[in-house]
Amino acid sequence: MTRPGSLFGWEPLRPLGRLASTGSFAAHLTAFVTLRQLVLGRRLAVRLDDGDLVLTVVEADSRVGLRGFAAGRLNDVRVVAEQVRWKEHRFGRATMVLHDMRMEASSPPVLLAAPVELTLDVPAGPLDELFRWAAPRLAGDVGPDGVARLRLANRRSAGHVEIETRLEESTLWLRPIAVARRRRWALPARTPAYPVRLPPLPHGLELTGVEFDSNVVRLTGVLPEWRMEIPRSRLEDMISQLSAVGRPLKLIWPSRTT
Repeated sequence: MTRPGSLFGWEPLRPLGRLASTGSFAAHLTAFVTLRQLVLGRRLAVRLDDGDLVLTVVEADSRVGLRGFAAGRLNDVRVVAEQVRWKEHRFGRATMVLHDMRMEASSPPVLLAAPVELTLDVPAGPLDELFRWAAPRLAGDVGPDGVARLRLANRRSAGHVEIETRLEESTLWLRPIAVARRRRWALPARTPAYPVRLPPLPHGLELTGVEFDSNVVRLTGVLPEWRMEIPRSRLEDMISQLSAVGRPLKLIWPSRTT
């Protein structure tokens, strides 16, 4: 991987101690922006309370100006990851947009954003498990045409039902729109929908949408606010790990994030 260039005239791996003249807060902020550059293309392993999250960052974009930087504001930050794995589950592309991201000059400094928008593509494997959880006798998939289909789990060759979804608060409604075996029959618009009660999501995350695309179901959600303490020692440890090219970055996510 090509080493990124300097940022605002500072070398990315310059020790934080040499930034002491700019103040502790500026040193923290500069180190964080440097980390954003260094994680691109790297495999990250984040240890959470309920399992390890592993992903590869492919995009990290923020249009921060010098005035905003001096005030501790990074504006909106967009991060895109691929090859996402959580526990034994594997997912596709994930996008996170952190709005109004900023750093508070507390002790230790706190990094926060509000709100945070999340998008996750769930491929066929985990999607089939989701359908079986919602209705154990059924199996499901999403085809290249972006249409979701349900089949009897023990008779997959006996035809299928095409469905569409509607999300209302914590309930996902699955409505049949067509039945197909040798031919396809459209169902009346007033065909009853099947409700699936969704479990509460951690850290106040709210599910805002469920859509189907080619071979995936796309989940969107929003976190009203996200914050994390970032002691100087944690930033130094991350920069030290990133200086070893070819090694994954292992992070321990703090239990208290809100």
